[in-house]
This record gives sequence, C-alpha cells and structure tokens, in this order.
Amino acid sequence: MSGGWLAIAGLGPGDDMLVTPEVSAALGDATDVIGYVPYVARVPAREGLTLHPSDNRVEIDRANLAIDLARKGHRVVVVSSGDPGVFAMAAAVFEALEHGDPTRRDIDLRVLPGITAMLAASARAGAPLGHDFCAINLSDNLKPWPVIERRVRLAAQADFAMAFYNPRSRSRPEGFARVLDILREECADERPILFARAVSTPQEELRIVPLPQARADMADMRTMVIVGSSQTRIVPRPGAATSWLYTPRSLAMVP
Repeated sequence: MSGGWLAIAGLGPGDDMLVTPEVSAALGDATDVIGYVPYVARVPAREGLTLHPSDNRVEIDRANLAIDLARKGHRVVVVSSGDPGVFAMAAAVFEALEHGDPTRRDIDLRVLPGITAMLAASARAGAPLGHDFCAINLSDNLKPWPVIERRVRLAAQADFAMAFYNPRSRSRPEGFARVLDILREECADERPILFARAVSTPQEELRIVPLPQARADMADMRTMVIVGSSQTRIVPRPGAATSWLYTPRSLAMVP
C-alpha cells in the first residue's frame, strides 16, 4: 500500500450539517478512522473503512496508531468533536511526533478545522464572544487545579468574556462550584452566564442566568458555559424562549 496520509479532523458540535465539506471528503477517502468511541460512532461504516474506537484517556496511543498506519500507506482520519485544535486530538498527535522517533515526521499530515462547541453555542445565543474573550478547559485531568483557579481569577480581573469547556463531571462535581465562587468574588455584578447544552443536537438546551443565580448543577460535560464580561448585553425577544446575548465590539459603544 502507498500514498498514505493522516488528517486530524473536527466533526463539529453534533449536527451533520455543521461538518465541513473538507472533513466529509477526507472521511470519504479514508481507510481508517480513529477516535474516542462516541465520535467514531458518528462516522457511518462502509466497505473498505476500518473504525478504531477507543477510550477517552488514551490520546497518545491513538496518535501513535494513526501515525504508524499512515506511514504504512493507510489513509487515516483522527476525529475529534468540534475543532481538533481546541482541547482535542491535534495537540496529541503533534506531541507524539515531537517526542517520538524523528523519522516518523515524514508523513503527509493535515489538520482539518471544525466548528467548536464554543462558537456553536455563541452563535445560538447571539454574539457573547463579540469582544475579547478566552477559553479555559475546567478539567484537571492534564493540569493542576490551582492553575485552573488562577487562570479563571485573572481572566475575571481582566474582564474577559470566558468560555468554559468540560465544566462539570460526575467524578469532579465540586470544581465548577469553586469556579462560580471565584467569579462572584471577582465580579461584583450580575453579568449573564449562558449554559448551552448539546448545541445543534435534538437535546439542545439554552439557559441564560445572572451570575448570582448560577448553580453548578446547571452544567454537565455536554454543556458549554459562556460567562459574559461586564459589558455583555441581553436583548429581550418578545415571545421567544430566550433573549439574545451579545458583547459590544467596542468599549466606546458602552453607555
């Protein structure tokens, strides 16, 4: 077998309509698809395609398998949800390439962007990320919890809007509660918080609440949490289930 390549692809937030044509074309040409079980399950089986689902904590093993198969001539797609470069598999593949045998770096490698949950949630609500913002992964699987707390505190002090990935799981329910406490310590206002769950799927739920009313149990691992800055605005929509949420592009626009 010859002509192998490796594509690291983002499947978007859930709706097949949000998978880019570039990613769809790569999947159509692939001989192998590698990824976390629920993401691989989104790829239809077909003749000539081998699916390699695996657990969510074996990213480096997945990366090494993908590299080795591509070097043997397979056409490999490593799939992530959202965008592969945002808290996902692209960094794992490059980590494996950096720390592995340098001769493996001769592969044909592409990173194919996708619509990440942060952008999908923002679009559903309006434009809460319309000014400066930051994204923070609240999982402490790969970094110490004190680092997370410090970054949240500094981001709040800098008055960024914030997008939180992986806010709360059954194994670490207390972390997001602590994050909300930090925000209340640093932000003496009622800035809005968007809880956007399972965006673009039939289970989608959007809820906007002021910071003092936010509770940890409003989020789970399928929820994207977007915290507004002090300038973020709510625009009511008569008869609609939720209001629009946006952050002005310029501080000069703020009265």
